[in-house]
Amino acid sequence: MCGEPLDRHQQGEDEYVLDTPTVRSFISSVREAIARTTGPAEAVQSIRPLFSSLLDGEGWLPDEYQAPAPESGMGGGIGQWLLFRSGARDLCLFALVVPPAAATPIHDHLAWGLVGLYRGEQEETVFARREEEAPVGENEDLSVKLRRTVYPGDFYALLPPEGDVHRVRTTSSGTSVSIHLLANDTGCVWRHSYDPETGAVSPFRSGYVNRPCEPDGR
Repeated sequence: MCGEPLDRHQQGEDEYVLDTPTVRSFISSVREAIARTTGPAEAVQSIRPLFSSLLDGEGWLPDEYQAPAPESGMGGGIGQWLLFRSGARDLCLFALVVPPAAATPIHDHLAWGLVGLYRGEQEETVFARREEEAPVGENEDLSVKLRRTVYPGDFYALLPPEGDVHRVRTTSSGTSVSIHLLANDTGCVWRHSYDPETGAVSPFRSGYVNRPCEPDGR
């Protein structure tokens, strides 16, 4: 995607689920910034100011996209609300809603991008695989690489394998809402969840609350 325009028609038209001037302007600016870069690390650096401004903006994310989801691909009432995805499925923007005291499974993303907190407070635990450059196996020995508290306005980069395997838990008394800008169709691609006790790795597709996935996105 870096260095050349996105092919918006490879798999269909762009999908602005939250179709507002704020979202359209943000996506347009992100695409322009990415097109001037030559790789993921440079792309992530170029879009940091845009992402920071979006996180700091007030009132652009309606309440309906900040609600938990009883039927959740992640369990625990965690809701993944799609806001935008490209026709080529190589860029998406979504809100992840985690109820108080709930935690995501340990999971990966398989895409570079930025993740930031819009509301509430979270604890993020980042894990490392024993051989991070190797393909993900049926069993993985994970170690804790980093544990940190994330507050509204804070954000971090994903540059797989760096930082790609993590778990987040809401530590605030109210729901936490994080915003994700990632270079795939995160809710619909098959990823991995990890059992820290047994080391077992399972196929994992989180889905979106408000949009379906194809029957098999592998």
